Amino acid sequence: MTSDFSLRNGADSPTQFVAHSIENIRTQIGADSVVMGLSGGVDSTVAAKLIHKAIGNQLFCIFVDHGLLRKAEYEEVIESYQHIGLNIKGVRAADRFFSALSGVTDPEKKRKIIGHTFIEIFDQEALQVEGAKWLGQGTIYPDVIESTTKSGKTIKSHHNVGGLPETLKLKLIEPLRTLYKDEVRQVGSALGLSPLLLSRHPFPGPGLGIRILGEVTPVRVAILQEADYIFIKGLRDNNLYNKVWQAAAILLPICSVGISGGERTYEYTIALRAVHSLDAMSADWAQLPYDFLGHISNEIINNVKGINRVVYDISSKPPATIEWE
Repeated sequence: MTSDFSLRNGADSPTQFVAHSIENIRTQIGADSVVMGLSGGVDSTVAAKLIHKAIGNQLFCIFVDHGLLRKAEYEEVIESYQHIGLNIKGVRAADRFFSALSGVTDPEKKRKIIGHTFIEIFDQEALQVEGAKWLGQGTIYPDVIESTTKSGKTIKSHHNVGGLPETLKLKLIEPLRTLYKDEVRQVGSALGLSPLLLSRHPFPGPGLGIRILGEVTPVRVAILQEADYIFIKGLRDNNLYNKVWQAAAILLPICSVGISGGERTYEYTIALRAVHSLDAMSADWAQLPYDFLGHISNEIINNVKGINRVVYDISSKPPATIEWE
């Protein structure tokens, strides 16, 4: 653990950080209740486990399914949260999000619609929690930088720190806001969370909504879910998943001519993206093996109806961002 960790967090180790945080959270919250919207990601999971460790069932967790999750992710996340003892409620709301996104193609508008719709649904659920006076969030240090600095406002508009409405009358508790991603994982390990949970790649709050360029529809989401599933499973099966920081499939609004069953097709293109990074502030594209990329390309084209072309993104951040929108 570096001295920088000590300077920013007042703790010499993740274990000491956990102990200090538990004491501070108990003092801060008292007998109040905390509500927290979970995403299935590492940050919100570690934050929830830390808060739960401090105040137990005074924490009420809400997982909103906006219909933009990865394949089978809703069921997997709910089960994993129940397994670690969290008080979790799942809310199915895909239809509401798809309706709000209908006809929208601008990336920033999509982010804001998803963020605002999520807050509306979360607010409705939070009002049902008796004694709720606090909102728990998994905000980490890069979120703060990219969402609250003058230049960062145009980088990320959907981070936790940037999207809270004034009508949400809850005080904030963000126990991880001084940590980088690698430090969050170390704190999660100190809390006893499984390596499988802690090794999950970052996943954006707007989900697949910003990995579909152009209008977001149920059909396009279903296509991307299948392609993404093949890519991520392939990374795991070939021991490549933990060798990259983040990986994703992106559905492009570009159709091209192909051949299937001896006939011409005119279908979508999938872009595969994998990067190396330490803190998401910068990233280099991952040089995945050619034979692996060739295999994944064939698997996607042969098994996902609506796709006839796969490309690989070799752009770094900056100037490109990790996500395409």
